[in-house]
Amino acid sequence: MILPIVKFGNPVLRQKGARVEKITPDIKKLIEDMFETMYAAAGVGLAAQQVGRALQLTVIDVRGVKDRPSTIELDGKPAEVAAVMPLVLINPGIQPFGDPVAGPEGCLSFPEIFEEITRPGSVEVNALDAKGQPVHFKSSGLLARAIQHETDHLNGILFIDRMPLKAKQALKVELDELQAETKATLQSKLG
Repeated sequence: MILPIVKFGNPVLRQKGARVEKITPDIKKLIEDMFETMYAAAGVGLAAQQVGRALQLTVIDVRGVKDRPSTIELDGKPAEVAAVMPLVLINPGIQPFGDPVAGPEGCLSFPEIFEEITRPGSVEVNALDAKGQPVHFKSSGLLARAIQHETDHLNGILFIDRMPLKAKQALKVELDELQAETKATLQSKLG
């Protein structure tokens, strides 16, 4: 089922996600729905907060992006990125490393807003997969960027928080409009 994507201005985007203690039927269904939602929106990642659930859960699939390569290391050896996609990360712990790399980012919660964001080029990940099994790997390229972006969401951090001040100021009108529109929609649902 395609879920509504929460837009900037909804307080759930600023909530740190609760740890997922057990892979319940509800969590399995949420994962399935999050993938369906992400694919329908042509995204490469989606955090639970973006569908209104403050949980430490994200889904990622970078296979469709050909112009921004990714690498992955499993057990210290290079592996095929496609072999681990689609990726489910539950309760992820990440350790970014490597030289800072600037790259374009967008976010499904910020339609039509894109900006260069600088992040470490690589990341080491410890998490659980969709079956609750431990996963550990290192990645770089677009996959590392997507993991850092989605993990930020799980901690209530948005990509606009990573923007240079000048870029954020240049987007002020669009951000204010999006936030006001979201708040008005939330008010109309309550009212």
